[in-house]
Amino acid sequence: MRKYAILFTIAICLIVLSACSNKEEESTETDRIKVGIMLSDAGLGDQSFSDMGFSGLEQARDDLGISFDYRELQDTGTYEQGLEELVEQGNDLIIGLGFSIQEALETVAKKYPEVSFLIIDSQSDLPNVYNITFKEDEGSFLVGLVAGMKTKSNVVGFVGGEDVELIHKFEDGFEAGVKAVKPDAKILSSYSGTFGDDKLGESIAKEMIAAGADYIYPAAGFTGVGVILESQRAGTYSFGVDSDQFYLAEGSVVSSMVKQVDVAIYDTVKELVEKGSISEKNKQLGLKENGVAIAPIRVINLSPEEQDTLDQYIEEISNGTATILE
Repeated sequence: MRKYAILFTIAICLIVLSACSNKEEESTETDRIKVGIMLSDAGLGDQSFSDMGFSGLEQARDDLGISFDYRELQDTGTYEQGLEELVEQGNDLIIGLGFSIQEALETVAKKYPEVSFLIIDSQSDLPNVYNITFKEDEGSFLVGLVAGMKTKSNVVGFVGGEDVELIHKFEDGFEAGVKAVKPDAKILSSYSGTFGDDKLGESIAKEMIAAGADYIYPAAGFTGVGVILESQRAGTYSFGVDSDQFYLAEGSVVSSMVKQVDVAIYDTVKELVEKGSISEKNKQLGLKENGVAIAPIRVINLSPEEQDTLDQYIEEISNGTATILE
């Protein structure tokens, strides 16, 4: 009898422990921070902005134990629909990736004032919307320095996506960098009107190369990929943007203006996980804040004097003694 009593007691304990374990798992699942992201118009596979944002959330999932979901414009039809779906999922934070999403995000944020939103690359005054912008002109200035120091034709090119204020920051910084070391250089500029057409980017690059450009800097998303690939075919040089795009054309991409969208998103989610809230409504990230950077120089070599020039500007911009744009 005693033997059966012991076995019965063990069985009861196992049942109780199993129930407690299940409750703990349910509690852990309930307590997980949930994040939704509405990607930029080019969507996943743009090898640039959307991929960087997605990567930041993947890292947050692996390191911080969050769960996340995403929406693409090609599936939802409108930004607003995608954002509405993410709200309905009960996400703790909903991210809008890119300036183009602002109007739709503000419409949805007004309907759901209890939900927290984050917009990348734009600023909203709504109390439940947090903002992260970058000093793209600082990173683009460094790219311009390299182009100005190394151009042999004295002609360089800039290709923008949509003709908007944000992309002008890339162009203005690039031009300032070129002119800082090569005041007489000719800078060709063209806007494609889209971030999602690599064939159009290829066509624009062909025209610039025919006009003498030996270095081209695209800030145009997937359109820029076409620019980079055409530069490699033509035997000229190019620069990547947002992420280190050297892998796209290892015979052409000299460097990239790295915009740390993935890091900014990861850090924001980490703060939400650890503190339960986001401390700053408006963040602007530049060289000093590790928001932008220049990727390693490849394909070409800088002379010791040229490297010193680049390093000096990085230091002066970071400590505020050099101003890129007036």
